[in-house]
Amino acid sequence: MNKLTDHLIVISFDCLSEHDVPQLRELPNFKAFIENSSYCTNVETIYPSVTYPCHATIVTGNFPNRHGIVNNTFTQPGRNSPDWYWHRHHIKGTTLYDEAKKAGMKTAALLWPVTAKADIDYNMPEIFANRPWHHQIPVSLLNGSPRYQLEMNSKFGHVRNGLNQPELDDFVLESTVETIKTRKPDLMLIHFVDLDSQRHMYGFSSNESKAALQRHDARLGRIIEAIKEAGILDDSTIILLGDHSALDESKVVKLNVLFKERGLIQVNASGKVTDWKAYCKSCDGSAYVYVKEGEDFQTKNIVTELLAELLHHPSNGIEKIITGKEANAIGADGKAFRMLEAANGFYFSEAIDGEFVEEVTQQDAKSKKYTLACHGYSPEKEGYHTVFFAAGKGICPGISIRSMHLVDEGPTFARLLGLDLGETDGRVIEGILDI
Repeated sequence: MNKLTDHLIVISFDCLSEHDVPQLRELPNFKAFIENSSYCTNVETIYPSVTYPCHATIVTGNFPNRHGIVNNTFTQPGRNSPDWYWHRHHIKGTTLYDEAKKAGMKTAALLWPVTAKADIDYNMPEIFANRPWHHQIPVSLLNGSPRYQLEMNSKFGHVRNGLNQPELDDFVLESTVETIKTRKPDLMLIHFVDLDSQRHMYGFSSNESKAALQRHDARLGRIIEAIKEAGILDDSTIILLGDHSALDESKVVKLNVLFKERGLIQVNASGKVTDWKAYCKSCDGSAYVYVKEGEDFQTKNIVTELLAELLHHPSNGIEKIITGKEANAIGADGKAFRMLEAANGFYFSEAIDGEFVEEVTQQDAKSKKYTLACHGYSPEKEGYHTVFFAAGKGICPGISIRSMHLVDEGPTFARLLGLDLGETDGRVIEGILDI
């Protein structure tokens, strides 16, 4: 299959929404890019619409139940900080960067989710020091490209402030610019989180979120300038995309509080989970309910009756309940006993203490106890689409796509690079390609 471009640069602005487009069209670098792009401002995301499943979908063209990344974090009751799906080996099947590497292409990824230990030439994976005895720098080095990361840290480490935003994205930006100018990768995946962080902490339409979009505009300008300086602009395709939108919320639903009251979760004297029969695993705007033993019909009956009772009262914040089989049919984790969708203004927490439903305050968000806006909601929620913009070599400019799906992006990227992801849930968006 002939390739349509020599360099594919994919920039993911985490939590970029259809509602951001009016502001993007007023920001100089986004405005200039959009005017020369083909685009869709009506991209349907996956379920659950959280970051790690979304980014695995983008590089595989498949839904979560097929690629295996069904949530951000593992179900680990009793752990204060569950482990995330950091590592490449958790993805079932091939990925865009795997196929690019097989074809002899030079690959790079900066903070792209689920790339720890991936076979990527220049890899700075998104992974956290999640144990008291771990330190961030060695954890990153051991799970990515050590020499490359040491070079980026030596040059730009002073920009960072731990994992705090916007400094972390500023560090990613400097590393991106340097990598483009000195490595000129054939495939580059970049993940910026500034906007998502501000929305979690301050709300969807907050001034802080608008300021993050302005910072993203400046970052985009720097990246395009680097591509020009590297002398590869005419041979490059640049993709700007979001993974999901977000919704404001003011109340948190803690189903595990009720499970504990009914004896389905056991805790020790310090309140730590020691055993469980049923557990609510949060995906923020949605949640999985798992039953530990598949043949435990008594627990399943208790859970079914409890959820039916809660659903009748809007104040409980549960909008919809589906079975594991129904969840599997729409791409989510079919191993769950039930999947729950939060009503507008609510989201789910795995906490086991306090009230079943609690108000969220600004202080809660600042302390990162709770959030003021989140994602994870069903793609069927109104006004919940994300966006996709493509420009450069291999792209026909000026085409507006009425609608597309997140699973369509991976196959389209593969076609641009002359690669094949095999049988995927998504399809190639051929209408924008200069074939």
